[in-house]
Amino acid sequence: MTVIEQTGERAGARTALIEDSILPTRASQRPIGWLGYAWIWVGIAVIIATYSLGATGIGGGFSLATVILTIFLANLAIGAFMILTADIGTEHGLSFAVYLRAPFGIYGTHLPAVSRGVVAAMWFGIQTYLGALALNGIGEYFFGFSNWFVWYLAFGAMQIGNTMLGIKSVERLAALAAPAIIAISVWMYFSLDGIAQTKGLNIWTFRAEGQMSLLVLFIANMGFWSTMAIDIPNLTRFVKTRTHERGFFQRNRNIFAAQLVALPVTQAMIAGIGAVSFIATGNWNPIEVIQADAQGLVLVVLLALVVLAQWSTNNSANLIPAALTFINLAPRSVSYKTGVALAGVVGTLCFPWEILDNLFVFLGYYGAFLSAIGGIMVADYYVIRGRKVNVPELFNPQGQYRYTGGVNVAGMLAWVIAGGLAAMWSQYAFVIGFPCGFVAYLILARMLVLPHHPQAELARGAGDEFLAASVGKDWVHLGGGRFDRVDCGLRLGDGGREDL
Repeated sequence: MTVIEQTGERAGARTALIEDSILPTRASQRPIGWLGYAWIWVGIAVIIATYSLGATGIGGGFSLATVILTIFLANLAIGAFMILTADIGTEHGLSFAVYLRAPFGIYGTHLPAVSRGVVAAMWFGIQTYLGALALNGIGEYFFGFSNWFVWYLAFGAMQIGNTMLGIKSVERLAALAAPAIIAISVWMYFSLDGIAQTKGLNIWTFRAEGQMSLLVLFIANMGFWSTMAIDIPNLTRFVKTRTHERGFFQRNRNIFAAQLVALPVTQAMIAGIGAVSFIATGNWNPIEVIQADAQGLVLVVLLALVVLAQWSTNNSANLIPAALTFINLAPRSVSYKTGVALAGVVGTLCFPWEILDNLFVFLGYYGAFLSAIGGIMVADYYVIRGRKVNVPELFNPQGQYRYTGGVNVAGMLAWVIAGGLAAMWSQYAFVIGFPCGFVAYLILARMLVLPHHPQAELARGAGDEFLAASVGKDWVHLGGGRFDRVDCGLRLGDGGREDL
């Protein structure tokens, strides 16, 4: 059908698997262009923890140039992987947690999705805590007031409020923050280089005595954004998509600058500044180094970097992904705004000020299981389904994705097997978890699941009716769990949904 039937029930009416914010986005509901999306990724990549990555490489015995190039290539590789999973958002307008209903089942999705959501919420708490410490230092300097927890609550509330306003508000913040972050970072580089020169150190020829493997450095940096690599559809479902375009590169052209330029260049630049800070002072955190002697305008500039860096990352990389997984867990009870607020509460209850010292060990094991999810997603979307998805059934409690009691045993077993193997060698988590998840899922799905649970998009003769943007179609919820696939650009009547 191309004409939408009208219904007296509101289009966003909730059923057991439906809430407005996790329904597929239409082409007309995707406001972010290539530049806006690139700015978002500049903001995402600049966080305080990134500085430590460069210092780790310097401490491992590599030159500054080698560290920067390795980190650039590692992020280029993870950016290329993001482009694969991004198509779930650009083609079908689906969020990460909703798509996981296909390889994990309508109820099986909750465990892997919430695992990612908790990590995202935890990162929100950690970065808000770091921002609060900086704000507290400024408060002490200017006002003589010291209470980091008050600053934590205030800073957290500002971020949550901004994210509640929607993706366009997030893009506006990124457009403001990203150029300022770049400018401040360049200034920090020259300041730190000056400190090194006063000590007779050449930052480009300096070599420490460490013996780290270059492969370990590469994989560690590749794994840093592996969590975002699997849930990137949460963002790309809002990026402008060229419809009626079957070519993968043309259809996804608005995401390439972000994933292949903004991410690797920004990550390498910020990690490089951390490396320079370590060379010059032995401290990987340049904010602490410069702040130790900073006053007046310099102190304000540092405040701007800390606040903008944490804020711009938290919106896109932490609050939105966490909120969408919590919504997916209980669509009848959790709205978008409630999900964002819940993400903030969970991130605070993780007591980030207590776990910060063991953060990377903890995330290493989490990353092992999350990398396995990435392999399962790619195997399911590209190899099993050939990018065709029976989207209405993702929201049907009794549909084809119910499998056995709501769980796809192939997805769950592949996740446990691949995640467990990756956790055993957590230093190499991504390069073990992803391929193992990919292969295990293909084998288990074809042996255990597909023979007993027919998938409409895999039936002989199934064609374009299970594609969306590439054939000029949108998936639209009519209300009460009913869906239709309509031409892109078709305006909806009162029974339609245009309010994301």
